[in-house]
Amino acid sequence: MLFPLRILFATLLLLLAAGPAAAETLAEKNLRDIVARQKGIFARAEAEKDHPDEAWLRGELQSVINSYDVLIQKSPDFAAAYVAYGLLLSQVGMTREAASFLLKANKLDPGIPLVKNEMARLLAEDGKPAEALPWLMAAIDLAPKEPLYHYHLGKLLTEGRDDLIATGQFTRASLDKAMLDAFKRGAELAPDIYAYAYRQAEAYYDLETPRWDEALALWSALEQHAKPGIEQQTIRLQAANVLIKLGRPDHARALMITVTEEVLQKQKQTLLDELARPSAK
Repeated sequence: MLFPLRILFATLLLLLAAGPAAAETLAEKNLRDIVARQKGIFARAEAEKDHPDEAWLRGELQSVINSYDVLIQKSPDFAAAYVAYGLLLSQVGMTREAASFLLKANKLDPGIPLVKNEMARLLAEDGKPAEALPWLMAAIDLAPKEPLYHYHLGKLLTEGRDDLIATGQFTRASLDKAMLDAFKRGAELAPDIYAYAYRQAEAYYDLETPRWDEALALWSALEQHAKPGIEQQTIRLQAANVLIKLGRPDHARALMITVTEEVLQKQKQTLLDELARPSAK
């Protein structure tokens, strides 16, 4: 449930601009400068990911961390600084320290949905989905039109299903419904984000009783908007898999003939092997 970097930095800058119109304080200017440096560091690291300069990256990140320490020392009640610092620490794997700063930010300003989302992520990744859920629901309450939070809710309900049902908060049926609703809402709020629509279609596989017909309809609709090549052919493989489950092998084979991308041949062969079994004919 990691927050995408482009959204993270955009959200931090919006957070800085969220207060009443007034001259920028020194603390806000310093934070803006730190966030800009941080963004540049991660952009270079991403561009050089095949040949990373690890010594440079460690040194630059330590410099940013030192800047956050100074900023917080000088402005101990500046919630946005704790948010930004906590997100950086989370990004580099210092999760315990990240949680500490995020909790401090939440205490100073309980109305920041980004903080709730990140706390939910940390708890979920620590194997505590039942503790993560209230945080994520609070994020959605604060920002009901942020698609990422609904997408994360769908993932949390899927990946933490057994633990959440064990709490008595959900039956399998109610959890399945909530999971589908979350993925659907995320896709509705961000119709141009392929990953959200893709995960919505996959969600029908995760139900106690998979709803193959509805999944197939979503794959068909998604293919119409997919990019030609790998994206479109990946969807066709998903549709072929569903057609096999529906007992329509000839249609599945016809779809797979159109899958020619080299990187998809292993997945294609797995489905062809499944079709070759007597039970699939």
